[in-house]
Amino acid sequence: MKKTRSPSSPATRIERDTMGALAVPTTAYYGVQTARAIENFPISALRFPRAMIRAMGLIKRAAATVNQSLGLLDKKRTKAIVTAATEVVDGQLDGEFPVDIFQTGSGTSTNMNTNEVISNRATELLGGARGSKLVHPNDHVNLGQSSNDVIPTAIHIAAGETMERQLIPALTCLHKALARKAKAFDKIVKIGRTHLQDATPVRLGQEFSGYARQIELSLQRVTRAQAALSEVALGGTAVGTGLNCHPKFASKVIALVSKETGCAFKEAANHFEAQSAQDALVEASGELKTIAVSLMKIANDIRWLGSGPRCGLGEITLPETQPGSSIMPGKVNPVIAESVTMVCAQVIGNDLTVTVGGQAANFELIVMLPVMAYNLLQSIELLSTASHNFAVKCIDGIQANEERCRSLIEESLAMCTALAPEIGYEAAAKLAKDAYKAGKTVRQTAKEQKVLSEKRLTQLLDPWRMTKPGGPIGSAGG
Repeated sequence: MKKTRSPSSPATRIERDTMGALAVPTTAYYGVQTARAIENFPISALRFPRAMIRAMGLIKRAAATVNQSLGLLDKKRTKAIVTAATEVVDGQLDGEFPVDIFQTGSGTSTNMNTNEVISNRATELLGGARGSKLVHPNDHVNLGQSSNDVIPTAIHIAAGETMERQLIPALTCLHKALARKAKAFDKIVKIGRTHLQDATPVRLGQEFSGYARQIELSLQRVTRAQAALSEVALGGTAVGTGLNCHPKFASKVIALVSKETGCAFKEAANHFEAQSAQDALVEASGELKTIAVSLMKIANDIRWLGSGPRCGLGEITLPETQPGSSIMPGKVNPVIAESVTMVCAQVIGNDLTVTVGGQAANFELIVMLPVMAYNLLQSIELLSTASHNFAVKCIDGIQANEERCRSLIEESLAMCTALAPEIGYEAAAKLAKDAYKAGKTVRQTAKEQKVLSEKRLTQLLDPWRMTKPGGPIGSAGG
């Protein structure tokens, strides 16, 4: 292939790779392959998030340390690589990662971007010029590695660590907030609703206990997602065979990364599975989607329960966070809950992208890793921030409208359900219809028709009793 030359200027330097020469910004730590990727993929403004860059730095730092211990890398270069990789880990070089998410499907461009940044920074630390490759991006920084095992490993590490450090604490915060409300509202009886229609009474605390349990189960789902991501591909190199990699390299690197992150990672039981497919990412994304579905249900219920304040359900009062209308003075909307529902929609959509990406597993390599990584990590980030915000700015400030809850119970036609075991289903249904036509309550109509003694009616139509198991046995609705 004929080599191409790009003219240099005071603002650029010339670097060369196997495809020829290319101008690179003088101030850049990234090199020629990154510059090619910038030219080749002017697709979007989407870039890998901090968690992924950190994971790449963790891998490269551990790799250098292990390679020195195995006698494969000299002490001088190792020290420089470790220092440079630490700067990547700590976020000091984030501006040096400009490659678009929509790039080569293996993520090779991002792996080489990382190798070049660490190579040039390490070279500089040793007194060399950027681009001189005193520390080589392939021979030294990428020693014992391939993009095909590094990128999927980095995705697993980034996702697992972000779940541990952000998502689990955020969901724990939300669970505690909902549990507190469940306890505080336990003595408040309100009308239940099925099919958006009146149903038998339920305690407001019981409703919130259901929400709290959903988030408790969500935490279990995060744990399952972490377990799915615990096996990593490192050590398989190009196609899973481990070519050009020391047999002890992967296990030692993974041990160092596990210690650094506080998450338990291990070498894949089968490298051919780990690199040719990413079922683990699909599984983890599915767990996140389920969490989003739970949050969507809770947020929508909160919106409905707080609707009004006078002409809706109005059984709870939500914290007022900002004006709700540019034209209607005094209007306040459930904006925090609405933001949660939009996050949920995004996460559910992200899951579809991850699922489609998982189908791009052809022979020995899956080729939609960057977009799968971006969507999975975005889902974790969004669920984390939205859950914490929901807890602090909405759930914590919810107040119960006890008077409204009491009045709606008495007006409900579903109260007749408690009478069905003693007067029969059809008689109870007729009573409800008569009450509706007359514009009266079930209690008033039952007294007028003398279906039972007043004492017995008082016992059966006690809303509190209806929120507990037991009582007369009979059909309880459907």
